[in-house]
Amino acid sequence: MSRKRILWIAVVLIVLLAASVLFVFLHKGKAPTATPQAAAVVNVTRGNLASSLTVAGQFEPYQEVDLHAKVAGYIRWIKVDIGDRVRQGEVLADLEVPELQDQLQGAQAEVRHTQSEIGRAENEVISAQATHAALHAAYTRLLQASQQRPGLIAEQELDDELSKDQESEAQIGVAKASLNAMQQQLGVSRAESHRVETLTNYQEIISPFNGVVTMRYADTGSLIQAGTASNTQSMPVVRVAQSDLLRLRMPVPEADVPYIHEGGEVQIKVNATGRTFTGKIVRFSRALDTDTRTMLTEVDVPNPDLVLSPGMYAETMIQLQQKDDTLTLPAQAVVQSGDQAYVLVVDSTNHIEKRNVTLGIQTADRMEILSGLHDGERVIASGQANYQSSEAVTPHAAFIPTAAQEVSE
Repeated sequence: MSRKRILWIAVVLIVLLAASVLFVFLHKGKAPTATPQAAAVVNVTRGNLASSLTVAGQFEPYQEVDLHAKVAGYIRWIKVDIGDRVRQGEVLADLEVPELQDQLQGAQAEVRHTQSEIGRAENEVISAQATHAALHAAYTRLLQASQQRPGLIAEQELDDELSKDQESEAQIGVAKASLNAMQQQLGVSRAESHRVETLTNYQEIISPFNGVVTMRYADTGSLIQAGTASNTQSMPVVRVAQSDLLRLRMPVPEADVPYIHEGGEVQIKVNATGRTFTGKIVRFSRALDTDTRTMLTEVDVPNPDLVLSPGMYAETMIQLQQKDDTLTLPAQAVVQSGDQAYVLVVDSTNHIEKRNVTLGIQTADRMEILSGLHDGERVIASGQANYQSSEAVTPHAAFIPTAAQEVSE
């Protein structure tokens, strides 16, 4: 190869190297321009929000009681069985207690005896008063004669008559005291007679309210012990439950207790019967169960046809809070991390800004924004982990179906 040719190749290489260095220098520090990624956004809007609590409830009788006998005896007859409807005051069973009849007759005889004793005591008072009147009159005449003609009547005779007069007066007091004692004894006798008569009435087992017999413990001829002592495990006769009015009992979690109040609306659905209706909270325990951290809440449910049975379950939705014309966002637009919540705001230049927010009412698909946002601002709707603060995005409206739309689909 000639020297001239080698020199020409060297010049070409030097020019190419210089051009490469110049290209690198001119483009140093410049990154290729990237298209901003798309971002689905939603607007902060105003609307009405209502929060609710869904819990399972159970129906219980409004009243339920085991009926015991107050006196011991044998079942003479029992006319009801489980499932029978009974009325208030209806006799359900009758006991046979022969000794009570003897006690009643004895108590009544004692009353009659005391009454006769009172009659005798009254006659004794009348007799004592008559005797005293006669003796007092005799003494008075002798005293007047002695005063008119001194020495006519001996002093000893006057003293004897005075003594008889005073003794007869004392006999009146004794007779009256005896009469008073007999009258008091009559009160005791009548009280005992009334007690035994009352026990006799307890031979009948009577329903205390309208209800349904849910359990029968005894049959004809069964020996029933008196249910009057707490240390006696007496067997009841029947159990009666008031089922024409039921208590629907619901456990309310601790966090929702502040929103429970009398008159609060409850939507009730009974799957066993397919019935759906609305009730009102009528009472709540105002205390938490330390094991479950829930508060017992009740709704009274009329059940005149007995379609609902105690023990049935119901799905209940309790209305807790409601606010009108408040700032709201879809639930998926808010990121919650521990106690803090934030959103990614797209500003007017389409750049992202991370902003903390304070939440209020939370429903299944929307959240109330108490602070941190303004009406009309745009917020990243979902996939917040894919975006960074200050990043530029291409926003487009997000379609977020409501809970009602999701159900209809």
